[in-house]
Amino acid sequence: MTATEAQAASQKLSLPTLTAMVVGSMVGAGVFSLPRNFAQATGVLGALVAWAVAGVGMLMLAFVFQTLAVRKPDLNAGVYAYAKAGFGEFPGFLSAFGYWASACVGNVSYWVLIKSTLGAAIPGFGEGDTILAVVISAVGVWAFHFMIVRGVREAAAINRIVTVAKLVPIVLFIVIVAVALKSATFSANFPGTTGGLFDQVKATMLVTVFVFLGVEGASVYSRYARRREDVGRATVLGFVSVLALFASVSIFSYGVLPQGDLAQVRQPSMAGVMESVVGPWGSVFISAGLIVSVLGAYLAWTLMAAEVLFVAAKDDDMPRFLRRENRQGAPVAALVMTSVLITAVLAVTLWSDDAFTFTLKLCSSLSLVPYLLAAGYALKLRGTARQVAVAALAVVYTAFLVFAAGLEFLLLSCIIYAPGTILFVMTRRERGRRAFTLPELILFVLVAAGAVIGVIGLAAGWITI
Repeated sequence: MTATEAQAASQKLSLPTLTAMVVGSMVGAGVFSLPRNFAQATGVLGALVAWAVAGVGMLMLAFVFQTLAVRKPDLNAGVYAYAKAGFGEFPGFLSAFGYWASACVGNVSYWVLIKSTLGAAIPGFGEGDTILAVVISAVGVWAFHFMIVRGVREAAAINRIVTVAKLVPIVLFIVIVAVALKSATFSANFPGTTGGLFDQVKATMLVTVFVFLGVEGASVYSRYARRREDVGRATVLGFVSVLALFASVSIFSYGVLPQGDLAQVRQPSMAGVMESVVGPWGSVFISAGLIVSVLGAYLAWTLMAAEVLFVAAKDDDMPRFLRRENRQGAPVAALVMTSVLITAVLAVTLWSDDAFTFTLKLCSSLSLVPYLLAAGYALKLRGTARQVAVAALAVVYTAFLVFAAGLEFLLLSCIIYAPGTILFVMTRRERGRRAFTLPELILFVLVAAGAVIGVIGLAAGWITI
């Protein structure tokens, strides 16, 4: 083995590290906001049904990524590569760009929640959307940027350590709240108070998508895996672990406070629930765990976002400047572009009525197109009866999510997708090709029309942020 080969082998990621990337990606801001977000939408029964639907649906997606990792080992950066292979270059580009934008918006929600948490002690941070909060968050964005450019492998190792550390307060919360559960309160919260069961479940779907984002984390990092089969194993192991955590956090909280009170708890609502059981130290403990958890998830998502842009550029589906790496092997140009967008969206939150909820739902909506195309590609490949059934269920689930998200967030997503197409045109011109084929032009016109309608909706006030 040459020195170069030995160095490359040492930089490969093991199964535990890949699994930590999946868990680290999913266990972020979302879990700490679950009690309030679920209570605003549904009661115990609706929550159980919602987790069953989301669990089965996301498990099907996890199986899709597991199967595709084995059947298509030559396709790296999973979500983007599968969309391109299945449906062509422009849908593949939209998948890559949407996945990247989703990751960036999700990272903004992390900073909003951190500053909202600190806002309980520092009034200047408010709900995480004040000028002071945005400025401090922007400083944090670039501090992480310069740490990550020192090397992908070092950042991944840090993520594995952080993943272990942030699970401790979540597990302790589940144990304490389970012990403190009051059967009378739990029973009173069982039917829910916000309409029919279908509407209750539908209202939780974007929340469940947000907390499960990252299920494809190992797939995105497939080119770093020591063994290809570890990609699928890490995906399923990570998913099953976090499903148990998320469902427990939301369900057990219904046994502590009435649904109406739970729906009004300040975010991060896990802290408020914990404080109602053990006193003020519980809120401090959970808040500290949240900061560790969110910073770890921010690290993982920044890595994955940059990786998608970098691999797309290597495959000639993004402009060449995004291929640039530094001496440590970090995709520095993609990281710069990622940090710039995160900073820009942070500034937008200054005009939002509820910055955390807005970024959560927009992040989830942007992720739906990449997920739907990946599931569609798996269905298109056919295979065994089991593989076809799994892919079909994944397609139905992601299509339902698009419906649950509603027209408002679909149009907001178009506002982001449309200008991003400039990168696609730049790439085509670099390769001496025409900007669009006829089918691609039709698709672009539809996206651009959605963006125009979305801008009109924002101006008219029937779409709000």
